[in-house]
Amino acid sequence: MDDALVRAGRALRLALLIALALLFLIPFYLLVRNGLSSERDITSPGWTFFPAELRWGNLGELFHDPSVPFARSLLNSALIAVATTLGTLLLASLAGYGLARIPYRHANKVFYGILGTLLVPPAVTFVPSFVLVSSLGWVSTLRGLIVPTLFSAFACFVFRQYFLGFPRELEDAAQVDGLGYWRTYWLVVVPNARPVFAAVGTIVFLGAWNSFLWPLVIGQDQSAWTVQVALSSFTTAQVVRLHELFVAAAVSIVPLLLVFLVFQRWIVAGVERSGID
Repeated sequence: MDDALVRAGRALRLALLIALALLFLIPFYLLVRNGLSSERDITSPGWTFFPAELRWGNLGELFHDPSVPFARSLLNSALIAVATTLGTLLLASLAGYGLARIPYRHANKVFYGILGTLLVPPAVTFVPSFVLVSSLGWVSTLRGLIVPTLFSAFACFVFRQYFLGFPRELEDAAQVDGLGYWRTYWLVVVPNARPVFAAVGTIVFLGAWNSFLWPLVIGQDQSAWTVQVALSSFTTAQVVRLHELFVAAAVSIVPLLLVFLVFQRWIVAGVERSGID
């Protein structure tokens, strides 16, 4: 009887997991289905699981559309996301390590000041940031899209909390060998903190890739468009190109899936160690 209940419980959990997996896969199915359909198939009142004819030419049409430089937008998003992620990891980890390990009587005040910036709505700093970037002549440039977003108070907080629990024995051994704070950080702390770097880096990468409002305002020229801005251009007051919008959205999530698959093991470990919810 007990074995039967255990098997029934396992079967129920498996069925529930399958149902949830199918539910979460529905958006991906819609992207692929509509991306390979014609406008008539997408807007038709009679729904079919897949259209009778899959239009693989939609993918070529997407990259050859003269009104939307989608390939350039993908490259811009990749450059911005990678540069933002690397810069944020470097600055936030250095700040977090300094606040956690370097003796300084005002360290807690500085930390609370950084936390206080999390309470400021982004809308409050948006206009001053734009005025500053514009005065520097960085509008429609990668510098204007990357530099203002490099420091993250959230990432600094996560690194500081993680380094507070970092084994001091490793750092003490490094100091015995004559290493200073910088070399200890670079040679000892960073190699042993790869999971939290992967977890924070993934969050920053996703945020940079999916950012829309700042790239929309700063990237005024088509050469500075990002993927999200390019996606918005497929549906305007003058024209609606649903098939290109869906196939472009499907293409735009491929880098995110690759990042997750490559760093999945470290992301899970980093979340466990850093306490990210």
